[in-house]
Amino acid sequence: MALTLVSSNKCAGGFQKVFEHESTELKCKMKFAVYLPPKAETDKCPVMYWLSGLTCTEQNFITKAGSQLGAAEHGIIVVAPDTSPRGCNIEGEDESWDFGTGAGFYVNATQDPWKTNYRMYAYVTEELPKLINANFPTDPEKMSISGHSMGGHGAIICALKNPGKYKVLLCLHSLPSVTRCSVPGDRKLSQGTWALIGPHGRRTTLPCWQLRILVLSSTSSSIKAETTSSCQLASFCPTT
Repeated sequence: MALTLVSSNKCAGGFQKVFEHESTELKCKMKFAVYLPPKAETDKCPVMYWLSGLTCTEQNFITKAGSQLGAAEHGIIVVAPDTSPRGCNIEGEDESWDFGTGAGFYVNATQDPWKTNYRMYAYVTEELPKLINANFPTDPEKMSISGHSMGGHGAIICALKNPGKYKVLLCLHSLPSVTRCSVPGDRKLSQGTWALIGPHGRRTTLPCWQLRILVLSSTSSSIKAETTSSCQLASFCPTT
């Protein structure tokens, strides 16, 4: 699949790049950011996928977080996709900040008119990793996923639905249970406009595998603390 280079900047000894491509899952053009550490010039590197929150694009994390310094030090490729399809001309997709454009929630829609384009789960777990592995010096056996807010929720879904695929799961202010949350967009999801595929209020039997999980949350957020409760996530994880 052809990639179009949008930008490339020297950063922390490596390169911060942004690419555009035609997505087969989302049926539209998509952008993603990728940081290539100095080590990538000579060797394969682990990959960390970062999923951003509501209203974000591929730009937010790479311009605000300063992750390039740590990625350069430890030789990690960091991939940050956009948060939703763009320009699909679906009625209602631009009407609110918390549902539609900029708010794909990393799930696969199953109802019209969303199901053709809003397939962010499939994009993040299947199409994008194949694209990254085919075009960059990655170690496919060392892949991790992380995210903030809506992206933390997406990271949880992706990791728990794909045992063994990811080595580390990192969630910042995430939304483990959309059926019990206070964010309007999540309530729209749980009311059935889109079908959900993650551990949302339903206990699921999961196979045992090694996955390191770090959940960081705060009670000072404008989103109620109950929506970021790590106890909800723990209830879905088997212990050994």
